[in-house]
Amino acid sequence: MLWTAIGDLLPAAAAVALSPFPVVAVVVVLGTPRARTNGPAFAIGWTAGLTVLTAIVAAVTSGASDADSTPSTALGVVRVVVGLVFLGLAVKTWRGRPPAGEAVEMPGWMASLDDATPGRTLLLGAAHSGLTPKNIALAISGVSAISQAGLDGTEATLAAAAFVLVGSSTVLVAVGADLLAAERAAGPLAAVKRFMIDHNTAIMLVVLVLLGANILGEGIATLAD
Repeated sequence: MLWTAIGDLLPAAAAVALSPFPVVAVVVVLGTPRARTNGPAFAIGWTAGLTVLTAIVAAVTSGASDADSTPSTALGVVRVVVGLVFLGLAVKTWRGRPPAGEAVEMPGWMASLDDATPGRTLLLGAAHSGLTPKNIALAISGVSAISQAGLDGTEATLAAAAFVLVGSSTVLVAVGADLLAAERAAGPLAAVKRFMIDHNTAIMLVVLVLLGANILGEGIATLAD
């Protein structure tokens, strides 16, 4: 049951990790003069924010379904709504795409990170992992699998930890690489940042469509049971 639950929540956790924001943000932080302090601060903030969000969602959905019964109607409705939200965001992303050939500029908040303090960087990481609507929706979709699986306390904690670890993996790997081999990591990290900025629309469109269709299908299946 534990591994089934982890398998069910992995797509949502991977979507959190592979979203352009955490990847670009951590690379920008690691390119600032305070990278050695701000990098770990961002990673701590991101992980802490996602941990708190996961704990809240797990607590709210803990009674949503029972291992010995069919999933609740409420859980199915939530999944349908979340799936439709993601598909709606996919349409919005497509319509808001930049014209072909137009250079993609780095958002102003990224430039402001050059002189950010470790405290501000930590808060930025926590806020963007725990308070963004997309991550909240992904957490609801992924963590609800824990409640649906009917895991005991220890197993539920391990599954929630897996969601946080996978959702934070890109940030943790980037910061770890910078701490261990800053000069060697600089080139690859800069290339990743440029790729994520240049192809932000395409990446988000694919993520939103795949997740939206998957979550919507799960919700319909839940309601049909």
